[in-house]
Amino acid sequence: MLDTILDRLHNLYPKTIDLSLDRIDALLARLGHPERMLPPVIHVAGTNGKGSTVAFLRAFFEAAGHRVHAYTSPHLVRFAERIRIAGRLPEDDFLAALLEEVEAANGDEPITFFEITTAAAFLAFSREPADICLLETGLGGRLDATNMIERPALNILTPIAMDHQQYLGGRIEAIAAEKAAIMKRGIPCVVAAQDRKVNKVIEARSLEYGVPLMKEGEDFFVRSTPDGGVLYKGKSVEWSLPAPALPGSFQVRNAGLALAAVERLTRLNQPPPFPDFPPAALALGMRSVEWPARLQKLEKGALAGMLPPDWELWVDGAHNPHAAEALQRHMRGWRDKPTYGVIGMLNSKDIDAFLRIIAPRFKAIRAVSVPGTPNAVPAAEVAAKGTEHFCVDSKPAPSLAEALSELTAAMPGPARILICGSLYLAGAALAENNG
Repeated sequence: MLDTILDRLHNLYPKTIDLSLDRIDALLARLGHPERMLPPVIHVAGTNGKGSTVAFLRAFFEAAGHRVHAYTSPHLVRFAERIRIAGRLPEDDFLAALLEEVEAANGDEPITFFEITTAAAFLAFSREPADICLLETGLGGRLDATNMIERPALNILTPIAMDHQQYLGGRIEAIAAEKAAIMKRGIPCVVAAQDRKVNKVIEARSLEYGVPLMKEGEDFFVRSTPDGGVLYKGKSVEWSLPAPALPGSFQVRNAGLALAAVERLTRLNQPPPFPDFPPAALALGMRSVEWPARLQKLEKGALAGMLPPDWELWVDGAHNPHAAEALQRHMRGWRDKPTYGVIGMLNSKDIDAFLRIIAPRFKAIRAVSVPGTPNAVPAAEVAAKGTEHFCVDSKPAPSLAEALSELTAAMPGPARILICGSLYLAGAALAENNG
């Protein structure tokens, strides 16, 4: 039943993405403005690291005993992943009823899929008590449906880079302006270290709206320690914590943004009244944080079971140049065995820039078309781009399973295979691996 409703909602509006706040504003009014009845909100925008930062925040708050709502996108396997209510993933029957209620309120008015699902999340969150609500923007910020929150407790800007140029503009300054527009008058904002041009945009917005900034590299610092832990230094605290459960050096920075948010919230002289977080809760959060398809190693399952015992299978949702840079930096440490890539991409992404960065890191590439996605780039085109960008053995494969079969049959082991290029491909890999 839920799948039928989701298919119907996907077809409500001719454009998948049409950035505007008018439609969701009208829908929320018909629903009684649930967005005004939420617990304190942390609103997160940026190009990369948004979901991981939300995952760290959720881990920290839950480890400290707080009830947490979280809205993220896209989902990987189940739609329920988008709307986590007081720490729980809702059942499909609940979601079906919720979406039908919102659809009925919308009537015959045009609405995008993301707008109607955002309204559904707000409605669900307004009906269940929680201590904090975490919202990740879908695309941009200024006209993103999540930006209907008028007075968040805190905003976070993760690293901003080129992406979604067809919607946000072709210059980094334009993209930064769209994302920085989640900043509200007088509301503090935690900011990741940014490109110089991006910083200028953020600082101009902060001056215009009286936004207190808490900037990485100026107001807080985070780094890995020689013993494998993480050291966070802020304005008023210093925390020595274990390494995060999420692999990758870039996850230390995402953890730092979340820790800065915790520090800022605990010393605000205004609601929400969060007490100091005990370091033990932060340590537990670092050890227990989960965020699938972000450098996730698949230890068992249908796809993992296809590999010889001395091979490894990894999945990562990296799909733009900024994420490719972070991923290839991590891959430099993979020197114990060769790495082969299985790559699929969408035509909304900069395929050339992504493969220029990542393709030389692979000994071989098998390209696939992202399954179940109308704007998938054909596997042959992705493979050709891989060859163009210095991976000599880059060929198309008909499916994920056949790509793995080809690589394990033709390449010497032990080895490592990394599936990347699209969150939708990562989701398909997880779904196929789980059977």
